[in-house]
Amino acid sequence: MTVRNLVLVGFMGTGKSTIGKKLAERLHWRFIDADAAIEANQGSSITEIFRLQGEAYFRKVESQVLAGVLTGACQVVATGGGAVLAQENRDCMLANSFVVGLKASAEAIIDRVSQDTNRPLLQGNLEERVHTLLESRKTAYDFAHVTIDTTALTVEQIVEEIVGRMS
Repeated sequence: MTVRNLVLVGFMGTGKSTIGKKLAERLHWRFIDADAAIEANQGSSITEIFRLQGEAYFRKVESQVLAGVLTGACQVVATGGGAVLAQENRDCMLANSFVVGLKASAEAIIDRVSQDTNRPLLQGNLEERVHTLLESRKTAYDFAHVTIDTTALTVEQIVEEIVGRMS
């Protein structure tokens, strides 16, 4: 398989952005945060898009931006946690990229996202929301070529594991 892009998928708080930046550095590729690309495209924060336009609108824009981004090459793309919910997004990722699923324990995720107020899907009881969303998405990331549990690994260990799996 010729790898044009590398896409990181996984639930929020699994390390997609942190690992993506280090991976791009290691590969000498460009790093793209899909959520940041959506915000640039819309001229608004994701929180505002959710609040003013709703999740359905956000998901539509997310699909359009992701498809546009993946026409490029030599990129490490960190997707939003819900990007995998649309079949068209999964198909696009698989057609153009090596897809790596990142996962972590619920406890690690809660710890990692507990201070982040910019996560519209986590309004209310954080622990309850994380467990509910994890349960509803438990098979959503199974399409990835490789899955890595980030709970107990360092960023460097994860990057080396991914680079090793690409060849």
